[in-house]
Amino acid sequence: MTISFPDPIPTALEPLYRYWDKKRGDRRMPRRADIEPAELVSFLPALMIVDVVADDRRYVYRLVGTREVDARGQDPTGRAVGEAFMGASREGVLRNYDRVQLTGRPHVDTGTVVTTKDRLDDSHVIFLPLSEDGQTVTQILVYTVYDPEPPTA
Repeated sequence: MTISFPDPIPTALEPLYRYWDKKRGDRRMPRRADIEPAELVSFLPALMIVDVVADDRRYVYRLVGTREVDARGQDPTGRAVGEAFMGASREGVLRNYDRVQLTGRPHVDTGTVVTTKDRLDDSHVIFLPLSEDGQTVTQILVYTVYDPEPPTA
């Protein structure tokens, strides 16, 4: 099963996409258990896992890497994406998650975000669906690359 994107994937996102693609094999999406943190050490600071939940919150940050926490100036772990997002608008951010949740397909978003200390940084974000049953998106793996990289605390 080949998944194609309407636009090229930014080079910095390709390694994580290839990893996800390898882990899914001939399924639409890999399971969370297929993702091995030890295989993703270089990505972990910028990696997030977001749970898809069946209530008004819709999406909840389960795991947020240290670089993402630094870029945001806070740790959103356990909070709803709609209340702790980083992006141009709540609706725009949720639209990215909705797209992945509804299609079960990866999605790339690019844009400019305000990081800590009111810095404007270009960002490239890949949203990769995970599924326990191969059909329903249960979590979304999210990885962001900033240009320039935000300073660490």
